[in-house]
Amino acid sequence: MSVAEKLVELLKAQGLTCATAESCTGGGVGSAITAVPGSSAVFMGGVISYANEVKRDVLGVSASDLQRCGAVSPEVAGQMAEGARKLLKTDLAVSLTGIAGPDGGSDEKPVGLVWFGLATKSGVRTEKCIFRGDRAQVRAQAITHALGMLTIAAT
Repeated sequence: MSVAEKLVELLKAQGLTCATAESCTGGGVGSAITAVPGSSAVFMGGVISYANEVKRDVLGVSASDLQRCGAVSPEVAGQMAEGARKLLKTDLAVSLTGIAGPDGGSDEKPVGLVWFGLATKSGVRTEKCIFRGDRAQVRAQAITHALGMLTIAAT
């Protein structure tokens, strides 16, 4: 059983719904979830907020945090998740914002850095991961990690 299949099964069993807010993965988490038959009962939708304007205008991310911390930050990841949870009226929402490469990294924010947000009714938490590999590998690892975060939250 895949992580996405386990997630859908758990969400159904718990009577929970979820949503996504994705930047560097471009909808990959939502795609993995919707590949599972019956996922329409638990997955409400997602926002691909690749541009900062979408993070700000659709998800409600603070313009000052985008400017001060940058899009790849715990502040932005947390606000993306909470924005998706509120916008799509779900129990859970996960967000991802990162640098998949091959360009765009720095000493402070290297290629492979991804910040995740998880929003639930009881609050928001963030996680940082640095993945190794090429662009496709970084994105695949980030998708799997986000599905895992939702799965843990659904238990």
